[in-house]
Amino acid sequence: MIYLITGGERSGKSSYAQNLALQLTDSPIYVATARKWDADFQNRIDRHQQERDERWTNIEEEKYLSKIDFTQKVVLIDCVTLWLTNFFTDHQYDVNLSLEEAKKEFLSIANQKNATLIIVTNEIGMGVHAETHIGRKFTELQGWMNQFLASNADEVVLMVSGIPVKIKESNSKTG
Repeated sequence: MIYLITGGERSGKSSYAQNLALQLTDSPIYVATARKWDADFQNRIDRHQQERDERWTNIEEEKYLSKIDFTQKVVLIDCVTLWLTNFFTDHQYDVNLSLEEAKKEFLSIANQKNATLIIVTNEIGMGVHAETHIGRKFTELQGWMNQFLASNADEVVLMVSGIPVKIKESNSKTG
């Protein structure tokens, strides 16, 4: 089962995803995709870690999620935007190469046996138009990846002001 939780910044995506994971299992795995860019980002990571109790297994993996065995586990991946940023910067802002590698990594984890994936992503293209060329390229990358993830997800939830709006139900999977 694949759940995609999407929405704008501070829309309640992570809280919703964490609650969902805890409804599905008593021992979920939390995969943080953030790269520690600076001290401020480290503080953000520390704050997020403190929000999760002993029920959680925390794993940090910037890019290669396929290195982790998700078989028969409930896994929360937070978040696609930071994950894509790592590919995008490592590939010198090449959208196609970044998208290709991210799709390949996703498919490798989606095919693991009996894994339940809860994936958090951002709808960055719904907000302010990016000022820079690189920003616009990344917005396109994020949009294309979100479309790919949504097409592969069993359920998609759009978070709006803390309210979950189901936009794709598990009985209406399309590819």
